[in-house]
Amino acid sequence: MKSIVNALISGLLFGAGLIISGMVNPAKVIGFLDLTGQWDPSLGLVMASAISLSWVGVKLAATRSDPACAVDQTSRPIDKPLIWGSIVFGVGWGLSGFCPGPAVVAASDLYWPALVVMVGLLVGLAVAGRFQTE
Repeated sequence: MKSIVNALISGLLFGAGLIISGMVNPAKVIGFLDLTGQWDPSLGLVMASAISLSWVGVKLAATRSDPACAVDQTSRPIDKPLIWGSIVFGVGWGLSGFCPGPAVVAASDLYWPALVVMVGLLVGLAVAGRFQTE
């Protein structure tokens, strides 16, 4: 039960952060990714703060004997499926302006472009699951 409550609180904080930062707005994300046009660097601050706070959280969790949200993190080699998956993820994000987290948040508001992205995400997960070797 403790892990479910932790996951719920983490998800609510994450969703609120996405909304406050503007990452659920595809135009803002595309503006950040458009380096040759009207570049909007503001999401770089969001990313820098997220990376910094995550780093602090990881360091603090490493000092605990019983982390609140323990996850088995086995390292895997960089292989072709990872590279191709990263490319497809990046192209999808660049074309739609949504990565999965903001798409879920925007879809919960029944924003139709996010719903389309979510359908594509679910289809992609189903297709990828057919090719999983593990």
